[in-house]
Amino acid sequence: MTLREYQAKRDFTRTNEPEGAQADDDGVSGLRFVVHKHAATRLHYDLRLELDGVLKSWAVPKGPSLDPSQKRLAVEVEDHPLEYAAFEGVIPEGEYGAGTVMVWDQGVWEPVEDPHAGFVKGSLKFVLHGQRLVGRFALVRMKRRPGESRDSWLLIKERDQFAASVPDSELLAPDAASVRSGRTMQQIAADAR
Repeated sequence: MTLREYQAKRDFTRTNEPEGAQADDDGVSGLRFVVHKHAATRLHYDLRLELDGVLKSWAVPKGPSLDPSQKRLAVEVEDHPLEYAAFEGVIPEGEYGAGTVMVWDQGVWEPVEDPHAGFVKGSLKFVLHGQRLVGRFALVRMKRRPGESRDSWLLIKERDQFAASVPDSELLAPDAASVRSGRTMQQIAADAR
């Protein structure tokens, strides 16, 4: 996937999402990752991993988990520009992905194996160094079913010292604040009015 698909879906005269036209240099050392909490048609979380100058992206309907027994569906979506890692706000009605977007977690990630080979074989193992998500994770691509237009993966927390059976109600608490701005989803939405 390329940034062209991302750009084709958006009217940048209406949305304040970054176009991806400029290089991003925010002083972060290492490969960035971000998890956006996104109240679009349905509430979901977007996992984004920096690779090859873009943010590889997956929509995770139920959100990430720290429990290794929980395998979470992660649908691959279009690449996003690096600047999107800092995006927080409201995508206006009528625009692709309309709704409130929060930076739910951010940090750096490190591949355990060659990430390019992992994408090809459909098994990407990595370590997250975030504020909410830490430790080893894996993305495993599932076989595409007839009629599916996108690849579906499973996001799995691997067993390590950071694995915990934290209930979703605690990890994905509705009143959780942004790790970037300290605002709740309601505050982000209100600030955009």
